[in-house]
Amino acid sequence: MSFVGCFAPVITLISSTSSLLAPLEYQRNQDFSISSYLNLNCNSSLTVKSNWTIANCTSTCSYPIRLDQIVIATPSELYIPSNTLNYGIYQLTLTVSMVAAPQLSSSASVYVKIIPSDITVNLIAFGTSMITSGYKQDLLLDPGTHSIDPDVELFNASVSFFKRYMLCLYFK
Repeated sequence: MSFVGCFAPVITLISSTSSLLAPLEYQRNQDFSISSYLNLNCNSSLTVKSNWTIANCTSTCSYPIRLDQIVIATPSELYIPSNTLNYGIYQLTLTVSMVAAPQLSSSASVYVKIIPSDITVNLIAFGTSMITSGYKQDLLLDPGTHSIDPDVELFNASVSFFKRYMLCLYFK
């Protein structure tokens, strides 16, 4: 059956200026979304079928992962909540086909890299607003104990490239 006046959909992904070698970067504790704009060219019907897929890219992007229930996928947007994807590079692909002519389909991809989140450094318990002045008081700076890594439940202060020092300052 021929569909005169029907052409494959044209997909434009917002933030699509990415590649496997230059992916968009998001910290693991960031929510992000990919939006799309569809240009449909079919006189017979404008009904489409759309599908989002996510593939983990190691050497190639041939390792599809299952979309979690917390990932929200609509025909025009893919929403990834924070801490959903592990560190690494992913290919997010939207495939759209015309229901009236399934052979007319298009796909577009965007590449994202999930990177470690910034560590929140706290020099002392409860933050530096707890520092007061007084006679013969100790100020113990221990950022390893009081800092927060938003990517994990418990911050492992022993994992470091530098030795951890505890510093005691005495004020007179």
